[in-house]
Amino acid sequence: MNGDPLDPKPQRLLDRVRETMRVRHLSPRTEEAYLGWIRRFIRHHGLRHPRDLGPDAIVRFLGHLATEQHVAASTQNQALAAILFLYVRVLGIPVEALGDFARAKRPERLPAVLTHREVAAVLDCMAGAPLLMASLLYGAGLRLLECARLRVKDLDFDRQEILVREGKGDKDRMTTRAGSSFRTRWRGSCRVLAVSGRGSGCFRRLERTGIRRAGRCGGTICTRACFSARSTRPA
Repeated sequence: MNGDPLDPKPQRLLDRVRETMRVRHLSPRTEEAYLGWIRRFIRHHGLRHPRDLGPDAIVRFLGHLATEQHVAASTQNQALAAILFLYVRVLGIPVEALGDFARAKRPERLPAVLTHREVAAVLDCMAGAPLLMASLLYGAGLRLLECARLRVKDLDFDRQEILVREGKGDKDRMTTRAGSSFRTRWRGSCRVLAVSGRGSGCFRRLERTGIRRAGRCGGTICTRACFSARSTRPA
């Protein structure tokens, strides 16, 4: 006899993982990476349900990544974080101390830091929107996607501030603009994009009006993106 058709179907494990991550507002990239590691963990143990596996299975998988797959230390740490998220946050199973396991060796390297002169030389090789984006990445401390997602209304020249929306951890924050030359580079980029026709209407309005507050185009809040695929494409 068939069951009640109104009874909800049991939710698949990966769907539960995805739903839990979205409730916690994890970034799409983190969601994709965690789901990938959880799939690999399950397949490594013959498609057994993680509920039937203990800490020893986690240790064996991490050791396999280090000794046979030769992954980097950061990759192994990401796999561990994904598996712990699965057990603790999704299945509600506390994971006991894992003890010692084969860890991927983290190479010791000195950080490569450019001098101010070297940074200036790199920026001198750019023009238009790429120059403006590189100046923001260096001077305002923006991440690449944070810069690419900027909208015109997020720039405030009067207060010399930039509003970063939905940054790391899905948090908003304020940061300062990139030095005293940022306004000049912004106006220069507006002129280049307006003349070439590669920028959005916002760039052309900003160039015509020369307004002080970038967030207001003709008295209205402008929600258009600062940088589009057309504006960053090589000429």
